[in-house]
Amino acid sequence: MKIHKGDTVQIISGKDNGKTGKVLGVNVRENTVLIEGQNLFKKHSRPKKQGEKGQIITLPRPLYISKVMLFCPNCKKATRIAYKVNEQSKTKSRQCKKCNTEI
Repeated sequence: MKIHKGDTVQIISGKDNGKTGKVLGVNVRENTVLIEGQNLFKKHSRPKKQGEKGQIITLPRPLYISKVMLFCPNCKKATRIAYKVNEQSKTKSRQCKKCNTEI
């Protein structure tokens, strides 16, 4: 996966098109990401004990990975990702395709 937990992403399709948020979690098996404060839905919960009130909880719902793009903090745009391999230390790093800075 090119998007990891903690990244800032921009939604490119759907009801929250154009909004940005932080990735809370990634599900590799289902190709979905959970974004903080985006793609929200309301869940009605019943009272568990006598005398307690039921409530409406707002929770984020997962989005497919194809609906989000990584947001570059340097050029302030949604971008694709390129990988660069450092020959000396043999590490792989992600790079912005638009401004060629390391993310």
